[in-house]
Amino acid sequence: MAKKYKYTKSFLFEGKRYYVRGDTEKEVIEKMALKKRDLEEGKKTISKNVLTKDWISEWLETYKMPTVSAETYQSYANVIKNHILPDIGNLQLKDVKPLHVQKMINKLSGGSKKMIDRVSELTWGIFDAAKANELVLDNPADRINKPKGTKTGRRAITDIEREYTLKLAETHPAGILIKLSLYCGLRPGESCALQWRHIDFKSCTLTVESTIKRCGGVGKPKSEAGERKVPIPDVFIKDLKEYKISYGYTSDPFDYVLRNTYGNRMSANVIKRKWQSFKNDLNILMGCESFKGKAVPPYRVAEDLVLYCYRHTYCTDLQDAGVPINVAKELMGHADISITAKIYTHSTERSFNNAKNLINNLHSSCR
Repeated sequence: MAKKYKYTKSFLFEGKRYYVRGDTEKEVIEKMALKKRDLEEGKKTISKNVLTKDWISEWLETYKMPTVSAETYQSYANVIKNHILPDIGNLQLKDVKPLHVQKMINKLSGGSKKMIDRVSELTWGIFDAAKANELVLDNPADRINKPKGTKTGRRAITDIEREYTLKLAETHPAGILIKLSLYCGLRPGESCALQWRHIDFKSCTLTVESTIKRCGGVGKPKSEAGERKVPIPDVFIKDLKEYKISYGYTSDPFDYVLRNTYGNRMSANVIKRKWQSFKNDLNILMGCESFKGKAVPPYRVAEDLVLYCYRHTYCTDLQDAGVPINVAKELMGHADISITAKIYTHSTERSFNNAKNLINNLHSSCR
């Protein structure tokens, strides 16, 4: 025989009435709150009235978290947070139209082509899964016209930029960070993870076997090609030795080469601040006016000069030095030689003159 309760309350949820019973009024109220919570949570995944932001949360957890790395997952989450949720997150999933998505994508016009592609692909994937779960009839991202974007390929630094960079690097706290990219081609994350055990002063080589991950912590490079050994130019070996002595590093081989003020390894945020400080001082060194140590417009340093430009310059220097492209691929840690080729196809004056001399020498020997 079914138990009889003293109190009964009911409530409506999406047009349906639910009844909750209990021995006390307090018990009924608590059961009602729990029932509403369960219905709301269930609504997120199965109801056609689900908000887009709730479906995206479910999509990330169910479709992406098990299939991608933690770093990639965090990258997806950041793109969604910054470029998708602000525009359509609070709309009901079924109410999102192609017009909403097109306006959202249009806001990225003139920005990075890579970002435009990423936002478009993620949006399409989100609604494709919703369609498969019969939460929407059509995918509103199916026929989106992508706005024109800019390619964000990095460039090599100019001779003037190199001159002033090396001059400032002698005294600036970020000097070794800059030189690790310029002389050894290290990515910023690889520089952060570098320990003294990775530097062999006898053979003048540097071993890259780890990097800082976007989600935090140290891990293996994104691909096997990222693990590599790189020669250290004599001019930089001298700098590294002096740097190790001047900063009072111990003989512990597991000490990080780049450390913050607390003696720990630098994080991505610290690296970002170091670069901003370096670029500010570079502006001043190149003749920019300043106020309380801060450079003021008009700036002397080009806007597109970023830390990654020094790594790009390293690859260009390899080309100028006559290093074969297959060897450059290994030194750069590229998984695909086509990535290296994109840089090697940008002929410099030095590489042009080298080619000219080689051709002249060839024809002279044939006489």
